[in-house]
Formats: sequence, structure tokens, C-alpha cells
Amino acid sequence: MGRSAVRVGQLNQYIGRIMKTDPLLADISVIGEISNLKFHSSGHIYFSLKDDNSRVGCFLAAQRAEYITAPLEEGMEVVARGYISVYERGGSYSLNIQDIEAGGIGQLAARFEELKKKLSSEGLFDPGIKKELPVFPEKIAVVTSPTGAAVRDILKILKSRNDYVDILIYPVLVQGPAAPGEIAAALDDINKNHKDVDIIITGRGGGSAEELWAFNEEAVVRSIYRSHIPVISAVGHETDVTLSDFAADVRAETPTAAAHMAVPDTGEIREELKYMIMEMGQFMKNRAEAVSRHLEALDPTSFATGLRTRMNYEQMHVDDVFEQMKDDMEMIIGNSSKSIDQHKEIIETASPYRILERGYSFVTDKNGKILRSVDDVSDGDSVKLRLSDGYADAEIIGTEKEVVDYEQ
Repeated sequence: MGRSAVRVGQLNQYIGRIMKTDPLLADISVIGEISNLKFHSSGHIYFSLKDDNSRVGCFLAAQRAEYITAPLEEGMEVVARGYISVYERGGSYSLNIQDIEAGGIGQLAARFEELKKKLSSEGLFDPGIKKELPVFPEKIAVVTSPTGAAVRDILKILKSRNDYVDILIYPVLVQGPAAPGEIAAALDDINKNHKDVDIIITGRGGGSAEELWAFNEEAVVRSIYRSHIPVISAVGHETDVTLSDFAADVRAETPTAAAHMAVPDTGEIREELKYMIMEMGQFMKNRAEAVSRHLEALDPTSFATGLRTRMNYEQMHVDDVFEQMKDDMEMIIGNSSKSIDQHKEIIETASPYRILERGYSFVTDKNGKILRSVDDVSDGDSVKLRLSDGYADAEIIGTEKEVVDYEQ
């Protein structure tokens, strides 16, 4: 076999020594665009430099970062000078930066500004075409990843604030080459085939500029613009701004904020109705008492017997009107409460937890990802069963794939 085999650690140590002694790699300047920028609590800065085809990991130590005058930003093009070092445990290399200078706005930032200028000139961002959100939406469509944190946050807020609204989850990819097409198609499909939807929320949680880029693509922006249904854009964090935000009817700082602005709080509405009923009751009581006092002020002894009868009749009429109005109000409130309870029952009936109570369950891997095919598991895998009243751990013993004909 020739030379004797070496251990992995020895190989990485050898490569590291070669890089340290190479004069080019010991002091090299690299031009690239900042991506995946992370500021560690220790003061160290981690990011990648990338171009159209490649990227390299970079490390800027806290003691060197103090001397960097230009603030580092996602998409910023820079010239970084430093040396190549090898991380022996992971077998990876990175650029250990000694100095860094701004070199331009970067390709992503340039593309952003160019497309923004183009679409703005076509009127896609015109404030005058923005649609108002309905005050009491009955159905909301959420276009996002079905497994991300954004959809969990949105559902949590919608359900806690409003027990009346119906929710349609439209799953799509939110990053990667296929994401823009899926998002645009979803928005168009909802407008065409889900006309009962009152509001569309589209977005995702935070990420790097590349991870959020799908919401800067022209296809997504144009699909938001042509939507007849009001669209709330909820992409990333408060500081993240995408072209979808400019085209949407409303921009939410976060997915959680989008859920808050989409629906009213039915609990607060019920409390307000109770207060209004109390106020109306008090008003009617005061009015009836005022009329009674007015009638009492007319001394019946100074009038004929017929006048006394008429006064009594008027008093009875006032009482009847008051009672009728009270009955009408109670009937309106009762019908409204019944309607709310019926819609609540419909929503609860459609809950996946009701399905679990009928004997069904679903299976997740140890990371909580739902397993949909036997291709996702192997013998000996540990899985978790979600039953109607809790969880159970299990182990896969043998798999057998079955072709199911759902048309039978």
C-alpha cells in the first residue's frame, strides 16, 4: 500500500503546517460579499465572504474588531486581509482576518436596489393602491413553511386572540431556488380558488440576506401586487426589509406582529359588549324614571278622571317599551353568542387533536420532525408517538413500504 496510513488528526495537522508556511496564504487579501454575519457575545465576529460561485468562512477576533472603523453589514462588499488557518478538529479552514475595508455595496444589495427602482417605477409600491384589512376577518391564509417557527408563532397568536376566525395553512418553501415560484403560485392559487379568504399572511422567520432573498424576487413581489385579497408581509425581524414589504398592503415587523394586526381580540369584544349592555340598561332605567317623575308631576286631582286613566296608560306604555327593548337586546346578544359558539365548535371539530382522539396518531423523529414515509426511518431508529393524551417513545423494528391506491 506504499506509505503507512496516518490518522485524521495527523493529516489535518500536516495541512495546517503547510498553510502556515505558504507565503501566499500567510498574508492574503480576499474580495467578497459579507453573508451570514454573526456578532458573538464575546466580541468575536463570524461571517462568510462569497462571490457568484464560492464562499469562505471568516473569523474576526474581538481584539482586531476594535480597530475596524466601517460597520459590517449583510451584503456589504469588502476587502479582507489575513491568513488561512485550519480548524483541525473539524478539518475545515477559514480566513483569520487582521484588517478589513469596505469595497462596495455588494451584489445582493445592488440587485435589491436595482429591482426596487424598477418595480417602484411601475407603480407596484404606490401607497394609493394599498387595500385596508377587514376589521372582522372570517378566514386567514398563512403562506409560509409548515415547519418553521413563524407558522407556530402565527397560529399561537391567532388562536389566543380570536376563537372565531378560520385558518388556512398553505405550505411553501421559504428559501432556496424553488421558494419564489412556490410562494408566487400559492398567492395566485388562493386568489383564484379560495375566495372566502379575507387576509393573506406571507413571510418567514429571521435569517441571512440569502435566506430571506426569496421575498425579494420579482415573481413574489408581482404576485403580492396583483392579489385581490389584502396581503400582510411578515418577513424576518424588525430590521429586515424586503421588496415584498413594499408591495404588501401592510408590512408587519415580525410574523407575531402580523397575527396581532390580522384579527381583533374576541375576548375584548365580549367585554366591551357587556359594558355596552350595562350602559344601555342604565340609560333606559334613567329614562323610564324621568318619564315616571314627569307623569307624577301632573296632579291627577286637577284633571278629569279620564286624564288619570290616560296617564296610567302612558306609564304602562313606557314600561312595555322598556321591557320590549330589554327583550330585544337579550335576543340579539343571545343570537350573537350562539353564532360565536357555533363557529368555535366548527373550528374545534376540525382540530387535529380531535382526529387523534378517534384513535389516530402521528410519528416524529427525535428532533420532532413528522415522519410521512417509511423511507424516513431505519431499523433501530428511536421515534416518538403523538397520541390524543400524550407522547410515547418507540423503536423501529423492520420497515415495509406499501403502495396505497387512494382512488379505490
